[in-house]
Amino acid sequence: MTSQYSAVQQARRDLGQRLREIRKDSGLTARALAVRAGWHESKCSRIEHGRTPPSDTDIRVWALHCGAEEQVADLIATARGIEGTYVEWRRMERAGLKRAQESASPLFERTQRFRSYSSWLIPGPFQTAAYTRAVLQGTARRRGLPEDVEDAVAVRVKRQRVLHEGARRFAVLIEESALRKLVGGTDVMAGQLSHLITVSSLPSVSLGIIPDSADRSAMHPVEDFWIFDDVQVNVELVSAWLTITQPHELSLYVQAFSTLAELAVYGADARALITSAITSHG
Repeated sequence: MTSQYSAVQQARRDLGQRLREIRKDSGLTARALAVRAGWHESKCSRIEHGRTPPSDTDIRVWALHCGAEEQVADLIATARGIEGTYVEWRRMERAGLKRAQESASPLFERTQRFRSYSSWLIPGPFQTAAYTRAVLQGTARRRGLPEDVEDAVAVRVKRQRVLHEGARRFAVLIEESALRKLVGGTDVMAGQLSHLITVSSLPSVSLGIIPDSADRSAMHPVEDFWIFDDVQVNVELVSAWLTITQPHELSLYVQAFSTLAELAVYGADARALITSAITSHG
């Protein structure tokens, strides 16, 4: 799959090129525009080459001095769309983990078909409160976030009602290695894996476990991702939360999910792998 971060960078460059054309059509040099705007002379170059994303204010000032104020609304909408595609965790979580968890709830509420792949964690809707707590406590420590873990856990647990409401369908693929990764201690893992067996019996859920022994020549492990209906993909990166809506990019993730699904085992075979992992945790 192509680098989705590169796609975001290209979108920023495209916006910069559009702003450059507006500036040139106005007859202004980059230096002249910077002087009028009160900016350092290198700022125009950084924006036009996509190295610095323009703020709403930057766009308004740019359009004002270039005589293109009628384009402000469209330019701002374009810029916001790009920035909404790649959101750094520090921006998403600046008001705390609870707010970040709440921001995802509307997406889960409106989605009917969920497809999820996880290479290292049990996916959120299938987590126990103890497992979620351990994950979020680690996140809070690592990122220096406010101490609102318990509130964030409550939001996540409440969101799990989507498993039981309406005609929603969940197809979830988990690497076997994720079952054996210790999160929160052996008791937490034993409870989590037992819960995973219980959840897998729900009529709305299809759970596949990809064995460590699977032949990975067709598809190696990739980044964790969620496909929401056929509308949106979200990917958790180390530094950011990525939202993908371009049809050709969506199709790459749908194809990847289908390939990974062919490597998985289901039903009794999946439960046997989970039971084995419980034993390995003591």
